[in-house]
Amino acid sequence: MTDLPNAALLKAEALQLAIHNIPNFSSIATDAQGVIQIFNLGAERMLGYSATEVVNLISPAVISDASEIIVRAQALSLEFGCVVEPGFQALVFKATRGIEDSYELTFVRKDGSRLPAIVSVIALRDSDQKIIGYLLMGTDNTARKQVQAEQEKLDALLREQQDALRETNKELEAARAAAEKANRAKSEFLSSMSHELRTPLNAVLGFAQLLASEKPPPSVAQQRSLDQILKGGWYLLQLINEILDLAMVESGKVMMSQEAMGLSEVFKDCEAMMGPQAEKRGINMRFMNMDQPFFVHADRTRLKQVLINLLSNAIKYNRNGGSITISAEVAAGNTRQVHIRITDSGFGLSAEQLDQLFQPFNRLGREHGLEEGTGIGLVVTKQLVELMGGAIGVESEAGIGTTFWINLTATEKPTLEAAILNLANLGITDEHAPMRTVLYVEDNPANLILVEQLVARRSNLKLLTATDGHTGVQLARNYSPDVILMDINLPGMNGYGCLKLLQESVEAAHIPVLALSANAMPRDIEKGIEAGFFRYLTKPIKVVEFMEALDLALNFAADHTRAIHD
Repeated sequence: MTDLPNAALLKAEALQLAIHNIPNFSSIATDAQGVIQIFNLGAERMLGYSATEVVNLISPAVISDASEIIVRAQALSLEFGCVVEPGFQALVFKATRGIEDSYELTFVRKDGSRLPAIVSVIALRDSDQKIIGYLLMGTDNTARKQVQAEQEKLDALLREQQDALRETNKELEAARAAAEKANRAKSEFLSSMSHELRTPLNAVLGFAQLLASEKPPPSVAQQRSLDQILKGGWYLLQLINEILDLAMVESGKVMMSQEAMGLSEVFKDCEAMMGPQAEKRGINMRFMNMDQPFFVHADRTRLKQVLINLLSNAIKYNRNGGSITISAEVAAGNTRQVHIRITDSGFGLSAEQLDQLFQPFNRLGREHGLEEGTGIGLVVTKQLVELMGGAIGVESEAGIGTTFWINLTATEKPTLEAAILNLANLGITDEHAPMRTVLYVEDNPANLILVEQLVARRSNLKLLTATDGHTGVQLARNYSPDVILMDINLPGMNGYGCLKLLQESVEAAHIPVLALSANAMPRDIEKGIEAGFFRYLTKPIKVVEFMEALDLALNFAADHTRAIHD
């Protein structure tokens, strides 16, 4: 039985010896007054003092950074609302109160060098819980401090780089804003100038045409002069239109109304318009038979403008008696695109000319030639193609000819015919149904024809139409239709502007307005509903959905009328 306590004692002594000799931790024990009583091997190695130099002689505060102890004392005084002296008391203040304490401290070695450490403090108590001393266990914090210092350097460098980047971004943003402002000013000037020039030009061309049609007719010499006036006037109008187009594109004011359409119909229209011009120059213009019908998603008016401009150039810069070939096929490597090619047998372009081709006002050295032009048309053509989500390019060989190509998004065949056939089931056959009036504001002829045919199937509906917003708003005020169908991308004033005027109008504020637009992204629909459209329908029209929305609007209008009379 007597062996057990001795064994425990031996173990305890062994443990104390292990703690005393551990090389990686400093173990410093003090008495209640803070004088060092134990200074282990780890403390000797870490701090450079021998135990005999410090035991019963000094406090751990003496070999600690004095400024850090002062800062710690001030922090403790604020935390506990009492005065903590900046000495040993500051090192053991929390431990004295039985609070677990661990903090960073810098020891000052015997040779004057500094050792960052993490110190944990424990109060040593007797059997009556009276404090008889303190144990300060320390670990070397050098590596962590070095990592922290490197991280701080990196953070500082990153902040510097971020500050520099922000400054650069500010400069770039300022430059971009200045460029946009200058570009807007230029575009607004060009647009204003174009409109201002039209008024006197209208008089020049108008009176010249009147003189040319006088009875008796003008003399040969007078007619020759009038022909020159008219030729110059019409050419000036063309230049004004090109400048206006460029201004609108650059300012972002070009309205697009994209829809599914057949290329063969567009090609026929272009052939009818450009055929006489090609024939006059003796140029054989041939639209190739397509192996299959192609349908693209584009703005019909703008696509015609693009093709006519390319065909006009192909005629203008061709040889007398030359040829032009227009074809369409599935784009190589991408079945979702249609590839259109316009090839001429002209004089071609050099590599240097190709690099400058899409620069505004650059006529590639032809400004002194016989053919008139501004160098604007191709710039507008490129931007219009890109606004429709397409791409344009050119291939040319000097002395051989030039090919312009366009890639457009392919789409499914429009289902207009099927829609109209299915509409028979939706027609109203009650001949006693009261007549109702629908106003449709739309600038696209094809869309107008479609809605006219749809409404014609309803025996009780009368359709009014307007091709611009201002006329549409005026018709709404004058005739008070039951329902209004409104395109968004209208010339002059868009559908949102029209809706706002209608909402502010005493005569038309009650009329439900249905948006009918090719702007079919979810954000477009949300924007339309938030603006106050009764419904927002997207193109191509789904007949059942269209008629259901129309019936809802008509019922809403009828309820409003009944409420007024009641």
